[in-house]
Amino acid sequence: MSVFKGAGVAIVTPMYDNEEVNYDKLGELLEEQIARGTDAIIICGTTGEASTLTHEEHLAVIKYAVEKVNHRVPVIAGTGSNATDTAIYLSTEAEKYGADALLLVTPYYNKATQKGLKLHFSKIAESVKLPIILYNVPSRTGCNLQPETIVWLAEHVENIVGVKEASGNISQVAKLMSIAKGNVELYSGNDDQIVPIMALGGSGVISVLSNVAPELAHDIATTYLEGDVKKSCKLQLQAIELIDALFCEVNPIPVKTALNLMGKEVGPLRAPLCTMEAANEEKLRKALVNSGIAVK
Repeated sequence: MSVFKGAGVAIVTPMYDNEEVNYDKLGELLEEQIARGTDAIIICGTTGEASTLTHEEHLAVIKYAVEKVNHRVPVIAGTGSNATDTAIYLSTEAEKYGADALLLVTPYYNKATQKGLKLHFSKIAESVKLPIILYNVPSRTGCNLQPETIVWLAEHVENIVGVKEASGNISQVAKLMSIAKGNVELYSGNDDQIVPIMALGGSGVISVLSNVAPELAHDIATTYLEGDVKKSCKLQLQAIELIDALFCEVNPIPVKTALNLMGKEVGPLRAPLCTMEAANEEKLRKALVNSGIAVK
């Protein structure tokens, strides 16, 4: 059974000017996402600046999201780490707070061999009962989770159920699904590849785009699932200008900037992330306007 189908938002973590987490604003964003059709909430992922949250903040944000959403859509908690014991700690705490599933990124910087990845993810999975979605994003981690490794984990570890594939390598994704035998739930980790990945058997997307255009991301995925491939493809192509602008600098710099341009007041980024270059901000503003999104 899928953790979700459609478009799940990789939601930002709003902050006050002093960089403390703004829970009131997070609550507003969560309510808006649900009202506008988002199919799942992914909290404390890359887009949520998890890497610059303290462990206490990380867990408090997960707890708040779970309580605020209150079972209306699945809440998937990002609890990965490059230290296995830390990932176990975050994962077991997230389970206690009532998260519906976990998103586990591959170890970064220290990386791991494929054998090490099997051991790492197996040990985390054994510590919880929640379904786990693996997260492959080698451009950020320097660690590529190979198709054979994903399939081995899905076959040998009961609660490892799927993968967020953000390698950008469609050939690698095709190989994965060709050997998965239906045992791997596939989610696009790239907004510009929702349709291509769904064409290979994907169930949807874990989306940055959803932060600013939740209906659009939802419609790209759900129209495909409903069998209207032509409409889904049309929507995907219409979204490319905005998607490109949302990734013209390191995520989540552009998406947080976009939300502020839209008047959402989500606050600053934590260092080392910084404000956008002026030319890129103008590109982003233009893409938002061209997509029919009002800006200040």
